[in-house]
Amino acid sequence: MFIQPWDACLDDAEWRAWIADGHDFGQLSVNGLPGHPPAVVPTHFTTDAGRLLIHLARPNPVWAAIEHDPNVTFTVFGDYAFVPGPWRAEPGTPPTDGVPTSYYAAVQFSCRARVVDDPEAKAELLRRQMAHFQPDGDHAPINPGRPPYGRMLPGIRGLELEVVEVRAKFKYDDHKPVEHRTAVAGHLTGRGQGLDVPAAQQQLRRLDRIGPWKP
Repeated sequence: MFIQPWDACLDDAEWRAWIADGHDFGQLSVNGLPGHPPAVVPTHFTTDAGRLLIHLARPNPVWAAIEHDPNVTFTVFGDYAFVPGPWRAEPGTPPTDGVPTSYYAAVQFSCRARVVDDPEAKAELLRRQMAHFQPDGDHAPINPGRPPYGRMLPGIRGLELEVVEVRAKFKYDDHKPVEHRTAVAGHLTGRGQGLDVPAAQQQLRRLDRIGPWKP
């Protein structure tokens, strides 16, 4: 992932807060077996003390690739929007001379994967995931040998992804003048399609922290 200086994460707290704000679905990318392309698996995840926790169905073909090479990448992205050219035209130039771009936030975790097959370890992984996704505890106990989850545990494998490196990008035209960024955020909010409003919120949040861009 290429990151311009003005798109870089301002500090670790920024990407951590973004992940914690409901961004808990991403793509696991695994090096392919010899002669095969890389494998990419969309999945929910949870964070736990420097690790990402995932579980996948045992028949998933990705396991052989992970066992061959446990070095993987997990990518989370969101708050994206297409910004049309006229919104980015320089003052005093025809609107059609503006060059369009994409806004988005993305966090990439470089990880080393460890497969979890022990029944109790898998159950504990699921408990941690459920504590995140169903914090009210409105589910049956997750224990090996006890229904309903006990009979399902053999059908899944767990993954602990030890995070080795984090690269985060927040691409919202932060190198442009304050007036430009404010105007584009207004356009996004007015259009209100897809993730326009969250993208505008990210742009304004970064604007508040950065102000005028200083190389």
